[in-house]
Amino acid sequence: MRSRPETLAKPDAPDRGRITGFAPVVGSDSRILILGSMPSVASLERQQYYGLPRNAFWPIMAGLFGVPADQPYERRLAALVKNRIALWDVIHSCRRPGSLDSSIESDSVEPNDFGHLFRAQPGIVRVFFNGRKAEQMFDRLVKPRCAEAASRDFTTLPSTSPAHAAMSFAEKLERWAVVSRDVGPANREMR
Repeated sequence: MRSRPETLAKPDAPDRGRITGFAPVVGSDSRILILGSMPSVASLERQQYYGLPRNAFWPIMAGLFGVPADQPYERRLAALVKNRIALWDVIHSCRRPGSLDSSIESDSVEPNDFGHLFRAQPGIVRVFFNGRKAEQMFDRLVKPRCAEAASRDFTTLPSTSPAHAAMSFAEKLERWAVVSRDVGPANREMR
């Protein structure tokens, strides 16, 4: 009987094609969390949430809170934080050729650490999903492992992606108005 030669473990090779999302944008008094699935290729290149100019997210925020969508990115983020709105994505990293959620390779998905976020930010009581894919990923990958998620209210809103063209901008804006209602009247400005 011949023994097999011992092999040395090799460090993992970089996972070609794996993309990684952004850190959360969150203030010390955030009450609302808006979750996407994973930033688009354009967003990753620009290093900005909703960086694709055709994405309706920033125009919707402008319609709800009054900040022009063409303001500098940092100013738009600061306005969301001022209004106690946090941004993040369900997915920390994955393999996805292109930008479509339908191209995400499900076996490659690593979710963000929501247990840590919710413990660090107990004031976040409402979570809005930017599209059905974000909700599905959260329900499958986060809820079963995150006890802290149980005490939050969840609402799925229509995707602001240009790929979700079945709904007009006006219809999306009307559905997204619930975010500004939850913020409350004292904070409804992004200037």
